[in-house]
Amino acid sequence: MPEPAATSAVPADGQVRRRVAYVLPVYDEGRNLPAFHAALLAATAQRPDLDFEFLYVDDGSRDDSLEQLLALRADDDRVTVLALSRNFGHQVALTAGLDAAGDADAVVVMDTDLQDPPRVSLELIALWETGVDVAYAQRRTRQDTLFKRATASLFYRVLARLADVEIPREVGDFRLMDARVVAEVGRYREHGRFLRGIVAHVGFRQEAVLFDRDERHAGASGYDLRTMLSFASHGLLGFSTAPLRMISKLGFVISAISVLLAVYVFSVRVFTPEQAVPGWAFLGVGMFLLSGLQLIMMGVIGSYLGRVYVETQDRPLYSLALAARGRRGAPGTPGTAGPRG
Repeated sequence: MPEPAATSAVPADGQVRRRVAYVLPVYDEGRNLPAFHAALLAATAQRPDLDFEFLYVDDGSRDDSLEQLLALRADDDRVTVLALSRNFGHQVALTAGLDAAGDADAVVVMDTDLQDPPRVSLELIALWETGVDVAYAQRRTRQDTLFKRATASLFYRVLARLADVEIPREVGDFRLMDARVVAEVGRYREHGRFLRGIVAHVGFRQEAVLFDRDERHAGASGYDLRTMLSFASHGLLGFSTAPLRMISKLGFVISAISVLLAVYVFSVRVFTPEQAVPGWAFLGVGMFLLSGLQLIMMGVIGSYLGRVYVETQDRPLYSLALAARGRRGAPGTPGTAGPRG
C-alpha cells in the first residue's frame, strides 16, 4: 500500500513545485521504448514548472526491455525502474507502479506502445490543475482491428448494464489521479484486478479528456484473446453480482415453463388421450438442455467461489526482482529501496 502523499519540494524562491509521476508498465516493448521515451520527454519539457518522475515497471519482459530501461535510468535521474520477478499481468504491474509513486502530487498511468500519446497527458495535467481529482482519457477514435473494436464495444455495453458502479465507456487505464485518489486505490488489494473499475468505485471528481488513439508503434499487443477474456471476467465478476441474480431469474422462468408444460400434458391426457404422443425425443432434448443450463449456472457460481478462494489465500500481489530509483524519486529512497507487494 502506498505511503501518504509527501509535501512538494520548496526551492529557495519559495515557490512550491508539484511533482507528477508517470507509471509506465512494460512487457516486451523493446522496439517501442526509445520512441516512447523521446515523445514523453518532448511532452513533459513543455511544463518546466513541474517536477517529473518516470516510473517504468518491467512485467517480466522476455526481450531487452529491462536493459533499455536501466540505460534510460543511467542517462536520466528522473527515471525509476521496477522489475517484477515474473510476468504478473498488466493490472498488477500498474499496481506496483502506483505503490511506488504514491508520494507524488499526481500520477499519470499510460502504456508505452504509443497508442496513448504522451502529449495528451499534458491535457490531463491541465484538467487536474483546475481541481479535478481524476482526469481520464476517453477514446474518440481508435486505430484497432475490427474484431477488437467490436468486442471492446460489446464488453463496455455489457459492463455498463451489469456493473454496480458507473464505469465510463471507451476508457482504458490512461488517466491522471490525484495523490489522495492514489492513496484510496492503494487500499484495494484484490487479486482479480480491474483498475478502471476500482477508480470508478473510489469516486471523487472525475472528468474526461477526449483523444484519438493512435496505432501501436511496433510489436504485438500482449492482450491476446485469452487475456482479454480473463480481463473481462475480472471486470464483470469483480463489480457485479448480476450473473448470480440472473441464475435465480432463469430458474424461475424454467420452473414456470415446466408448470405450463405439466398443465398441457395433463389436459391432453384427460380431454384428448387419443392425441397423446410419447415424445421421447422431446424429453431427451429437454433433459440435455436443462443439464447444460445447470452446468453453466454451476460455472458462474464456481467463478465467484474461485475468486473468494484466491482472496482468502491473501498472497502478495507481486514480487520485485529489482527496484532502481532515480535521484528525483521519493525522499529518502535512492538506490534499490522498493515498495511491498
